[in-house]
This record gives sequence, structure tokens and C-alpha cells, in this order.
Amino acid sequence: MESDKGLSVPQYSVNFLPPLGAIVGCLLHIAVFVIAVLYSCVERLLPDKGEDATKKQDSNQQHGQKNGQAQSDYNAPRPLPINPERLKDFVEEEYLNGDLTTWEMKVANPGDQLKEAIESVTPKIIKKSVRPKNEFLRFEDISAAAFKIQSGIQKTPCMFSRLSKQFGIDIYLKKEYLQYTGSVKERGVLYLLTSLPQDQQRKGVIVATDSNFALAVAFHASELQIPVFVIMSAGTSLGRVRMCRDYGAMVILFGPTARDAQSHARRLAQENGYLYVEEEDSADYLAGLGTVGLEIYEQVPNLDAVIFPAGGHCGLLAGSAAALKHLNPKIRVIGVESEKFPIVQQSLKAGHCSTEYDCITHPLYGELGGPSFGANTLKLTKKLIDKMISVREEDVLLSMLRLLECERVTADAEGAMGLAALIADKLLELKGKRVAVVVCSGNLPLPLFRHCIDKALVLDRRVCKFSVVLSDFPGEVTKLLEVLSREEVRVLDIQKENIFVNTDLFTIEVTCLVETRDKTHTMQLKDTLTEKYSSLKWNDQ
Repeated sequence: MESDKGLSVPQYSVNFLPPLGAIVGCLLHIAVFVIAVLYSCVERLLPDKGEDATKKQDSNQQHGQKNGQAQSDYNAPRPLPINPERLKDFVEEEYLNGDLTTWEMKVANPGDQLKEAIESVTPKIIKKSVRPKNEFLRFEDISAAAFKIQSGIQKTPCMFSRLSKQFGIDIYLKKEYLQYTGSVKERGVLYLLTSLPQDQQRKGVIVATDSNFALAVAFHASELQIPVFVIMSAGTSLGRVRMCRDYGAMVILFGPTARDAQSHARRLAQENGYLYVEEEDSADYLAGLGTVGLEIYEQVPNLDAVIFPAGGHCGLLAGSAAALKHLNPKIRVIGVESEKFPIVQQSLKAGHCSTEYDCITHPLYGELGGPSFGANTLKLTKKLIDKMISVREEDVLLSMLRLLECERVTADAEGAMGLAALIADKLLELKGKRVAVVVCSGNLPLPLFRHCIDKALVLDRRVCKFSVVLSDFPGEVTKLLEVLSREEVRVLDIQKENIFVNTDLFTIEVTCLVETRDKTHTMQLKDTLTEKYSSLKWNDQ
């Protein structure tokens, strides 16, 4: 019985297992069928990952990785060397005449991913935007600029001047000519370049001028490792060309005039993706220049007035006035411009920016007008400036002479403009006041600077020219030289003419160029020669 019972168990198990195996097999077949159907549906609904990745990669390559995953510095292609024959290695069409092209990317919610995968891919929206310009410069912009450029520019001194006793004014000279390139424009240029997007910094910038602005762009762009190109006309002085090249810029001479160079630069910018930079009145440029006002306020306590050069490039005046008036509205801000080119005064009177001098380049004042004096600068000037005056060219030359003699400053015409207002006695209300005068630049070419100083000595009555008619006998010229020696004048040049003299046959005309101590000494020499020689011809200028 025990053996029968033992045999009954396996018989029961064998009879029970076949139905269970059939059920399990059926369930497995159903599961496989369901999985196959689901896989087929999903495959129809969702695009192929490999194809999507390929499209995404192609899109990223086409748009410069604007919408794709950012590549690491190790995988990114290294920048190509900047050579004249490879100007088109930086070709992209994202910048055109300073316009910035941006892409908008829509980020979907996780719950809508399946729905967006089914729909067709919409093209990316391209929207052009111009670099914003503030109508009125904020003090916060100037403070931000001062913080950002503090390590890249010199904090120039504002020192008490030896000229104070001469004018009866406590004069403090803000010596911006001590910047590396000799110009205050470094401040605005540095902040403008550091505010550019990184992709534009990699492409490079291009400028078409031979002014102090070009020198500042060449130097600071090279320091920031931004490719920089300077287009100059063929008539540019070799000194300016050499300086820009020494700073690290690629200089290209093109065309006989500055307008030809500008047209060529704009064409290169469009074709190669460079940003065409010019001295404009954008918020970034004005904020950088406005840091001069911050420093003057810190360096000179109890300040009564500040005198700035103005004219065609009055960004320094407008930007610094915004800083000074915010810190102390009682400080008087005075602008000075040339009497020959009263651009600011004409614009303020007309209510709009004057374009009369836009295409004029003066050897002493450089480029006049243009985008550097725009609507923003005009509004700031009209709102914040207390007084605008104009000075003669003779006063500017005398100012250059005074700065050289008393301060050992080789200022150019723009840098000497502020002191020229005091020399012309047009600010008598500042007697006994504490006044800061901005000497903004000192980059005049040496031959032109020497000519200006010689002319200033003549205007100051310290170099004079005269001629006398003498008998053509031995000893007459010696007697004239003895008279000049007794008067303690320095003979710079002497010429003798005996052929084209419209007098007696045996006479000569002697012309002398002499240097005296001052006006009083000159008048004393003139009186002495008048008494001795009746044929004296005195040439004042």
C-alpha cells in the first residue's frame, strides 16, 4: 500500500503539468505579440535617434553651435592666424554693420516631448537687433565702467598747476595724456571692447581712422587678444602707421582720403564678419569716458568747476558731466570748442546735431563731427552743461606753449583747449575758484607740434622779424649785430639781399629773425631800432 501510494503522487503530478505548460506558453506568445505591436507603433511615432542627432549636428555646424551643446575648449577649432591674405578666414554672417543677429530657442515641457516629436520641426526665428543706446547715461553705467576698466587704464593724477598764480585761479590739471596711448579715449574704447560678445571678440574688430581713437582700439584690442584691423588713407603720417602696428594691429593703407578708407573698412566688415567700430555716442563708450569725472571728484575736494574740451568729439564732456552732476550738482561743467568749428553751439541752437563738418579733417583738430556727436551726446550736453564757449586758434596755440613751458606737457590742440579758455579771459567768473582742467591728449606729430610752438612764440611776441636797409660798406652789418647784442636778444637767422633792393645802388637789405624774453623786451628792441634806423620794417606776425 505504501508503494502504491508512493506511485500515485508522480502519476498525479504528470497528469497536472501539461495544462500548466500550455497556459504559460500561450501567455508568452501573447506578450511577444503585444511587445512587437508596441515597438512598431513607437517606431512610427518617434523619429530615428541617429537621424535626429545627425540633423542636430548639421544645424549646430551651420549656426556656429548657437543652439547646440557647447563644445569644450579642447574640442573647439583653434583660431586661425591673422594674415593679410587670409582676411576671409573669419567669414560669418551674424554681424552686419554692427547689427547683432540672435537666435531664439524654445524649451519644451517634459510632458509635451511626445507631441513635439510628432509635429514637424519649425524653422528657427532670426531677429536682428541693434546695440542699445541709452538716451540719458545713468550713473550706474559709469560706476560699472570704472570697476571693469580699473586694471586696464591709468588712474591719472590731477595736480595743482604752476599756472595758477598767473590766472588767479587754483588750477588742477587732469593729466589724461599720461595714458599708454596718450589719450583719454582709452577709457571708452576699453569698456566698449570688453562689452562685446565673446563670439564677436573672436572674430575681430575693424576701424578706419588715424585719430587717437584708432590708437586706443589697436592697443586694447591687442591686449584683449581681439583681432584688430586699422584701415588708413595713403596720406596718413608714417608715425601713426608705425604706432598702430607696434600696438599689434594689422594696418592697411587704402585710398587717398579718409572716406575711401572708411568705405573699404565697412566692406571688409560685411564680407568677413568683423565689427566696424567707430567713435560713436553709445552708452558703453560714454560710460567709459565718464570715469574721468569720477576720478576728478575723488582727487580734488571742494571743486567749483571743471573745464572739458568739446567740439566734434564731446563724449568726454557729456559722459563726465553725467558723473559730476550726479555727485554734486553745484559743480559747474564748462565745455570749450574751436571758434572755427562751433559744432556743439550750432547743434544746441538748432536743436539737432549739426552735420556741416562731418566730412572735414583738420590737421590740427583731426576728424570733426560724425557719429561721435550724436543725439545721445546732444541731449546730455543740453541737460547737464552749464556753459559752452569758443576760443580762437591763436589761444589754443598759446595754451600749448604755456603747457610745454610751465608743465612740460606736449599737449595737442584738443588737450590744450581747456586752458585756452582761461588764456582768452572768457571765464573771469572763476577768479579765486578751484577749477580742474582736463588735458585729454598729447599725440600731435612732431613736425606739426614744432610748427605750432614756433607760431605760438610769434603770437606771444617772443620771436619777431624785421628788416633794415644799410649801406653796402664793410662794418655796417657788424654794427647792427652789436646793437642786437646790447639789447640781449638772440639772433635766430639773418639774411642779406643786395640785388632786388629798390633803393640806392650801393645799399643792402638785412632781414633778421630774433628771439626776445617777453613782450616788454620786444617793444624795447623795436623802439631802439626805430631810433637808429629810419628804414626799419617790423613784421609782427
